[in-house]
Amino acid sequence: MKRGRQVAVIGPSGAKLGSEAAVLGEEVGRLLAEAGVTLVCGGLGGAMAAACRGAREAGGEAIGIVPGLEVGEANEFCTQVVATGIGHARNLAVVSSGEAVIAIGGEWGTLSEIGFARAIGRPVIALRSWELSGREGMADAPGVTSAESAREAVALALEAL
Repeated sequence: MKRGRQVAVIGPSGAKLGSEAAVLGEEVGRLLAEAGVTLVCGGLGGAMAAACRGAREAGGEAIGIVPGLEVGEANEFCTQVVATGIGHARNLAVVSSGEAVIAIGGEWGTLSEIGFARAIGRPVIALRSWELSGREGMADAPGVTSAESAREAVALALEAL
């Protein structure tokens, strides 16, 4: 039996309902589900909950990897929950669980996840997210591709699979 594809979706837990990050998250989740891809995220609120809602409403799967010890801390739209008990260190588990990563907007946690994703070789699609630059080998943020729309972000993630 072939294992299904998984894409990690990361973004600000503080994104309010109706905010740009939440609207984009919901659309990304829906598009991933329609493509038959399982969404993996940090399982909390904001952009994560919006992405899970979009995936679930489209009949897809949404795995939440939460920082605490209780599966009940996950948003109501997660179809599966992994309680890690490791706090922010779970960010590595989130991006490791996706074959590609879509970063929507972002706070400091999102930036750490982008860094972890690139450190382990996962492609990152930045949807209205952090703009990164560096020196020498990090010039032009290798492995991070910008997208302007949810549709473009999902298409780039699917290409990366």
